[in-house]
Amino acid sequence: MKLSFKARFMGHFFHNALKPEYKTRNIPKSAVSEIAREHKRITDRAKDMNDEKLLASYLMGIYFIAMNRHTGLDAEENYKMLENALRSSKTFKNGLGSAADYLDEKNMPMRMKWSEESHKRRNENNWVVDVLPKCAEYDLGYDYHECGICKICKDEGCFELAKYLCRLDYVIADMMNAKLVRTKTIAEGSDMCDFRYSLK
Repeated sequence: MKLSFKARFMGHFFHNALKPEYKTRNIPKSAVSEIAREHKRITDRAKDMNDEKLLASYLMGIYFIAMNRHTGLDAEENYKMLENALRSSKTFKNGLGSAADYLDEKNMPMRMKWSEESHKRRNENNWVVDVLPKCAEYDLGYDYHECGICKICKDEGCFELAKYLCRLDYVIADMMNAKLVRTKTIAEGSDMCDFRYSLK
């Protein structure tokens, strides 16, 4: 995958955000350095995303794979480190914005365009999504028919890790002060992921 400025920035962001967690859990510095190198190796060979909308999520998936190969901890502990790091990051929280901004209906034209482009499947490992407008049950819905994190985990022979990253969707919603309801995910064997967001 091409290492654009955005891709490089996100790789550095995840690594720096996790450093306090690595220190708390006494992860050796040699292992921490190897995680950064592994992240770059996986990114280099990953199918290109060309700065797609969910590139940051794709790179987070890659970083989580690298963590699981080199921390010496199980996937659950690695997930906890990642969650703690994101919850503690002011940069990450500021980047998310508020639920009111995220769910604002003025964003629908842009979202519908994104959905249309995703169905063209120009990048093999991209997400494919249908966007559902506000209704009585929720303020914004997504039906993801393909998931980039599931794809990169499958490419790297560790599909079982994808389900941990699904849990971060609830963390991110909570950090924005939004409510997320989801009944199924591709990572757990379903045909799609059904995201339904509402203001708390």
